[in-house]
Amino acid sequence: MKTNEINIRDPFVLLDGETYYLYGTRGATCWGPATGFDVYSGTDLENWKGPVPCFENDGTFWADRNYWAPEVHRRQGAFFLFASFKSEKRHRGTAILKASSPAGPFVPWSDGPVTPADWECLDGTFYTDRQGMPWMVFCHEWVQVGDGEVLAMPLTEDLKAAAGEPRCLFRASDAVWTKEMAHSSGIRGRVTDGPFLWRDEKGRLLCLWSSFSEDGYTQGLAESDNGEITGTFRQLPALFREDGGHGMLFRNKERQTVLTLHRPNRHLEEHPVFIPVEI
Repeated sequence: MKTNEINIRDPFVLLDGETYYLYGTRGATCWGPATGFDVYSGTDLENWKGPVPCFENDGTFWADRNYWAPEVHRRQGAFFLFASFKSEKRHRGTAILKASSPAGPFVPWSDGPVTPADWECLDGTFYTDRQGMPWMVFCHEWVQVGDGEVLAMPLTEDLKAAAGEPRCLFRASDAVWTKEMAHSSGIRGRVTDGPFLWRDEKGRLLCLWSSFSEDGYTQGLAESDNGEITGTFRQLPALFREDGGHGMLFRNKERQTVLTLHRPNRHLEEHPVFIPVEI
């Protein structure tokens, strides 16, 4: 299967050994009932094997819809999947699953969502600071707060639960390029989606995130003023404005920095793209 044949949103790549593992939100079920996530594997970012299910709800999992934005991170010899879920009885939130292989199968690790129970949250990503402390960075959804937020929250060492209160890093309106949107419920506000933390070769701590501009879905970028998650994040010019977003950065086998995001932002047409970048 070629990259442009894969219909996923929110692509995430993990390079493990000589194999790239590609995860994402299933395009066909992203807005309604859903049952799991798939993984694709390959060696060249163009030809892929799969999709192979890496997590499937066996009927005992707490969520039944909006399975969004799976990310897989290696830690202490295991692989942890961070993803957003929702049910009729529980707010959308990010839960953590665990496996011994990047191919899964992943099983529930946290006791439901790690994000605050009374918040509508999405797109939790994993970050380890320079002292080795684990964090989750996530979005407080704009349909609940109006001006979408990106927050950081410390995690317990075993990644099972929050270890402190969330701290707001920035809001959607902090970026001059964001556009006010109207929800089907009548709520108006500004979107925050898909945070991802990246430390570049100069030691700068960057946060990728997405919202909407006059050009459509847009990939934003912010920088911590002190190089730490506890710093003040200032907004940089948008990184990608061609109706694509929810991106992440990774280093390929040649140690080049690559941006992957989904575009176009249209249901059933989304697919991952890979763009070498210098930030």
